[in-house]
Amino acid sequence: MIFGLVQILLFQSLGELISQLLLPTLPGPVIGLVLLVLWLVIRKGVNAELAMVADGFSQHLGLLFIPAAVGVVLFLPQLKANAIAIISALVGSVVLTIAASALVARLLSKKNDS
Repeated sequence: MIFGLVQILLFQSLGELISQLLLPTLPGPVIGLVLLVLWLVIRKGVNAELAMVADGFSQHLGLLFIPAAVGVVLFLPQLKANAIAIISALVGSVVLTIAASALVARLLSKKNDS
């Protein structure tokens, strides 16, 4: 289990290092995650220690939403004051996302039919 945790922290550290030195616009953990996925693709599998740590993390993933929920409760007066704008933005973004996805799917299906 320790080896799996060390692997995760190693790739996150590599991502932070690359972020600081080469790609300051990308977050280090994202770069580390991409590096970890590439490493796992090259190795063609996940070792047992890493799988055990990943399973442990995924079982407690709900805990990561607690800070967001606290933030929502903390800013509830501002959310109530701007409820119409927030709802409009959410509905508009969902409609635009669905429309863009349908358009892309239609364009890709026409290419496949040819």
